[in-house]
Amino acid sequence: MDLFAGCGGLTLGIAQAAHKRAVALDVRLAIDFETAPTKVFKANFPKANVREGTVESYFDGELGASLTNQEAETLAMIGEVGILIGGPPCQGHSNLNNHTRRDDPKNRLYLRMARAVEVLRPSAVVIENVLAVVNDKQQVVSRAIVHLKKLGYDVATSRIDLLKLGVAQTRKRHILLAIREDALPFGFSAADLLQIEDHKAASRDLRWAIGDLFGVRPKSFFDEAAVPNADNQRRMNYLFENDEHNLPNEERPECHRGNHNYTSMYGRLWWDRPSQTITSGFATMGRGRFVHPEAPRCLTAHEAARIQGFPDYFKFVDERVKPRYELTRTEVQVIIGNAVPPPLAEALTSRLFDADVLQASGGPSQSAEDDFAASAVSLAC
Repeated sequence: MDLFAGCGGLTLGIAQAAHKRAVALDVRLAIDFETAPTKVFKANFPKANVREGTVESYFDGELGASLTNQEAETLAMIGEVGILIGGPPCQGHSNLNNHTRRDDPKNRLYLRMARAVEVLRPSAVVIENVLAVVNDKQQVVSRAIVHLKKLGYDVATSRIDLLKLGVAQTRKRHILLAIREDALPFGFSAADLLQIEDHKAASRDLRWAIGDLFGVRPKSFFDEAAVPNADNQRRMNYLFENDEHNLPNEERPECHRGNHNYTSMYGRLWWDRPSQTITSGFATMGRGRFVHPEAPRCLTAHEAARIQGFPDYFKFVDERVKPRYELTRTEVQVIIGNAVPPPLAEALTSRLFDADVLQASGGPSQSAEDDFAASAVSLAC
């Protein structure tokens, strides 16, 4: 079950780990409150139970309270769950959000994950968020940990560096992992299972991620860079004409000059380094270091998706999908920027499979291989 599901980055990682073990994935419920990412999730996981709506409309009770009528209906609909995953909204924790930073009401949605655990009692729980979630004024992480422990879960948290999971960007995430004590294998703790970083792995650079896409003939806006305004085009040309990667102050807008530490803003990427963290602003040079290393343009949606760790078979834009879904360029940019890189969930789920925390229910699906070959995810009800 995937709460705050977005386009399905976490679910895709789980599907990839399951597929390697010839296990089909049954997505009992995936919820997101926005239409555009829900369309993408449905198109890529056609057998999943995907709903557009709010998580609190399915889990509306207070922590520790008896199940509400709605929660009883949710439990009857969902049944047994092996793993519950979710990435609650993180904008309220952003260092760029100066109005409600650390005290945004949306931050409390983190605790809806704990309530969902209370209702469903899954074997494993994964909650993904930005590092700054631990600074929330409502102390949502510590409150969730206390409650999960009361429910009989072993809980651990960690700062995960996605560079060490093969993702070609400098992105770190806060992960909470909870394992129901009767599902915890002998000799293991949740902290043991959360050790997923490969400290011997070499960092993957931008050329590894998107080098083969340079010069590709576009079939849609997915492979077309956004057209910049005249001033930003001139700035991008300056970077290449002067072989620069950081735009000097005199070339920046007046509001971005002076003493500052935002050198990546209006910057150009390097082929032999990882990308900076991909955000929904990857198509605009004024939103970060998003200028292509070899051409005076910003990243395309396809390139950004690759840097996020999405394989090409995952379709953000595909007219062949039935039912067809039409999304705007801006919607696709936001979906990709908000997505969780699938390699994170794949690495963690692989650990849970290896430790027998997660097991196939009723054996591998007979159609698992065929389903995966057709849609690149293995879904069976």
